[in-house]
Amino acid sequence: MKITNIYFKILLFISILTFFLSLKFMIKDLTIFIEYEFLILNSSSMVMIILLDWMSFLFMSFVLFISSMVIYYSEEYMHGDMYLNRFILLVVMFVLSMMLLIISPNLISILLGWDGLGLVSYCLVIYYQNVKSFNAGMLTALSNRIGDVAILMAIAWMLNFGSWNYIYYLDLMKNDFIMQFIGYLVVLAAMTKSAQIPFSSWLPAAMAAPTPVSSLVHSSTLVTAGVYLLIRFNFALSDYLMYLLLFIASLTMFMSGLVANFEYDLKKIIALSTLSQLGLMMSILALGDYKLAFFHLLTHALFKALLFMCAGNIIHNMGNCQDIRFMGSLMKMMPLTCAFFNICNFSLCGLPFLSGFYSKDLIVEFMSMNYLNIFIYIIFYISIGLTVSYSFRLSYYSLVGNFNFLSLNNVSESGFIMLKGMSGLIFFVVFSGSMLGWMMFFEPIFICLPLLMKMMTLIVIILGMCLGYELSKFKLNYNLKSLKFLILSSFLAMMWNMPIISTLGINFYPLFLGKIYTKIFDQGWLEYYGGKNLKILTNYSSFIQIFSLNHLKIYFMLMILWVVFLVLNMF
Repeated sequence: MKITNIYFKILLFISILTFFLSLKFMIKDLTIFIEYEFLILNSSSMVMIILLDWMSFLFMSFVLFISSMVIYYSEEYMHGDMYLNRFILLVVMFVLSMMLLIISPNLISILLGWDGLGLVSYCLVIYYQNVKSFNAGMLTALSNRIGDVAILMAIAWMLNFGSWNYIYYLDLMKNDFIMQFIGYLVVLAAMTKSAQIPFSSWLPAAMAAPTPVSSLVHSSTLVTAGVYLLIRFNFALSDYLMYLLLFIASLTMFMSGLVANFEYDLKKIIALSTLSQLGLMMSILALGDYKLAFFHLLTHALFKALLFMCAGNIIHNMGNCQDIRFMGSLMKMMPLTCAFFNICNFSLCGLPFLSGFYSKDLIVEFMSMNYLNIFIYIIFYISIGLTVSYSFRLSYYSLVGNFNFLSLNNVSESGFIMLKGMSGLIFFVVFSGSMLGWMMFFEPIFICLPLLMKMMTLIVIILGMCLGYELSKFKLNYNLKSLKFLILSSFLAMMWNMPIISTLGINFYPLFLGKIYTKIFDQGWLEYYGGKNLKILTNYSSFIQIFSLNHLKIYFMLMILWVVFLVLNMF
């Protein structure tokens, strides 16, 4: 029996089990703490604590279900790979790290899961070993290290309360300075993991990983760890911190939506859509409703995982070509994949009555009810419009437009294992929104808005579709006007120059100074005059060698000089 089938069955079984456990815990309103004391030193006891409630069980079931489908899908996608078993084991380690993070109410065990995610994600991003992958892996690992350091600092400050189990102190110590400081550190950690501005550049770079990994990372594991941590910590966040988070998250949402409209890499467009949705989750969390953020986290996980799987199938059949300009008319050759792809795109846009609609519409209406300021109101709706715009542009380029690939091609829907893995998710992409809505919110949510504000989402969706259609038809005529547009689009496609700032902008000068340091100190004067400049020493030695080779001549010459000197002294 293949390793993929074994892990697929195990994860699927545990996923179903945890889902029913979450239902039981939700209905009975149960929370269980499991404490395991593994070391007593004098009077200090070290306790490993596990928190089991409806939220952790539900999230675990979703993560395990998606990862089981991804592992099943990988069997065919990674077919022919020499190290398939190693790849599957890395994915399983990734999922286990996420499990540890989900069930931890303790900062130490959270750090274990948090660092596990960072380390394994580095191994997965550099899986295809080339320079681009190594650079992307390094950028991912180092960006996430900032968050790890913030968690380590939070652990040190948490000692002031006498325990690392933050769950006991969140509400009680909310107004304490130390707790507020810990809140700032946790928000910084969550921002690095969830790639909020200014740490956004690693998320599209992490696309160097194999597509099944991208599917897992962008739906329910690595990037959602930050949002999940903030959902747990939401009681301890002060008002000022929430305003700051809201501003950064809404800006991230706007930036990623704008950038995705100028991108041509299929996987990067979907990665930027993840960034946009993360901004949406963070911003609604900052507005004060953590349950809605969790609701959108779960619905988003399903359609984003399937979206990446469809993209993987398309890339697989297109001979590893990721440029959407080479695609087109795939509807004829890959009907089922394109149907799944379209459904996921509609769900992402928030089209009524798919899963994304239930969470997204609720979030926007909740935001409309709590009037904060006009900036937040406008940026929310613009971001939704941009989401529809890049989704429609992507669909137009890849599914409807002209087929621009090689004449000799083998584009077909022959991968049945991949299709089975994708089919396991499609039912939930359509129905999970309403299911989760009925499960999580016992009382019906009543939202009363004027007709125009109620219809605003639909209006913005239609406007976004028109913009996406215009952008997909747009062709450059080379004149001064188009040159300006070219400069603007390259600036936007480079994510407001963020990758340059976070790579060359930061590491060029330290490396340059390091070079000077090694020249002067490390390889100092001895090395400089020795190993580096041996020519000087060889010149001296060759000069001395003249004396040693001609010693008799020199001896007689010195004798003559001595005689001459004596004669001169006599006169």
